[in-house]
Formats: sequence, C-alpha cells, structure tokens
Amino acid sequence: MNEQQQNGPGRAPAWWAQVQEAARVLRDGGVVAYPSETVWGLAAHPSRPDAIRRLYDLKGRAADKPVQVSCVDVAAARALIRPSEAFERLAPLWPGPLTLVTPAAPGCPADLAPGGRVGVRLPDHPVARALLEAVGGTLATTSCNPSGEEAAATHAQALAMGLGDLTLPDGGQGTLGLPSTVVLLPEGRVLRAGAIPDAQIESLLRELT
Repeated sequence: MNEQQQNGPGRAPAWWAQVQEAARVLRDGGVVAYPSETVWGLAAHPSRPDAIRRLYDLKGRAADKPVQVSCVDVAAARALIRPSEAFERLAPLWPGPLTLVTPAAPGCPADLAPGGRVGVRLPDHPVARALLEAVGGTLATTSCNPSGEEAAATHAQALAMGLGDLTLPDGGQGTLGLPSTVVLLPEGRVLRAGAIPDAQIESLLRELT
C-alpha cells in the first residue's frame, strides 16, 4: 500500500510532520539524513556555512571535494548555473539519478561552487522532494556515509551511521542502491558511472560534439 492509499486523497502522508521538523533542524544549522532514489544522503542548509562545514566534519570529507546542491525543480538548478545547451539537453532526465557539474552563476555561493563549478541534482523521492519544498528549494547534500565507506542504502543503515541530528523515514519507498551518474558540463564527460547509463547521456549530447 502506498502513502496515498494509506492516508487517503488530500491527506498528508504519515512522515509529513517529521519533514517539517527536519526543515526546522536544517534552518537552525543542523544536519539531516534523508532518503533519495539512489542512496541515503546528508543535508545542510545552503544559507548556513557553519552547517556545511559540519557536514564535511561529520563525513571526514576532504575540504577540496565539493558537495552537491539538491534542487526541488529545474528552475532552482538554473538559478545556480551558467546557461548551456548541454544542460538543457540533459535536464529532461530530472527528477532522477543524475548530477550535473557545471559552471556556476556569479551569484552562486562560493562554498557551493569551489573552483567555479557547482554540482546540481533533482532527487526523485517523495521524502527528499518534500524536504526541499519545506526549506525553500535547495540543500547542500552528500551521501550518508563516512568518507571511504559505502553509502547507506536503507533507513536502518542510515540510523546506524548516526551522522545526522535527525534521520527521516523512507516513506515506504526504497533506494536503488546505486549512485547518481555524474556528468561534467559543458564537456559532457561522465565523471562517475551510475544509475543512468553512459550511452543514454552520450546519445542526448551527441549532436553537440
């Protein structure tokens, strides 16, 4: 039974109140573990540099390795980047397991775009999307795991890692257990193989090369 069947039309899902609490934690500078369609993630509010630094500390992440920005819709992603045809060719794959690393817009915060590039993604999971809506459309995110270890693929694994101040439920929807495919733009080079096949990316960008 899915959430809509369980709660009935027009009723908020059972996890909705927890998402609102998670949004408060994020605005206050906390870190939240949340489900996506790929693997579990860790989020900090992009307006809180202190929270982003804590995200790095919790993971043991190298300071020169950027986090990505998860976005609620394509408009939120476009606001962070410099326009390109390559971006527009791949944007229809969203929401889904695709991260685009692309030149950042002048107004993109520097701690989200080290070296002038920002990684953007639109997750395809109801809990993640509800969380993004609750915080205004964007979050600084990374996978839920200590650096060098496998990312959490289940709610139990995310809880056991204990990296977030709050761990959201999965809403009854599991993960693929595969990371997102990461593509460097405008070059169109696949930086990390993932849930979207390289051949599909290459097909969409072929006419640009």
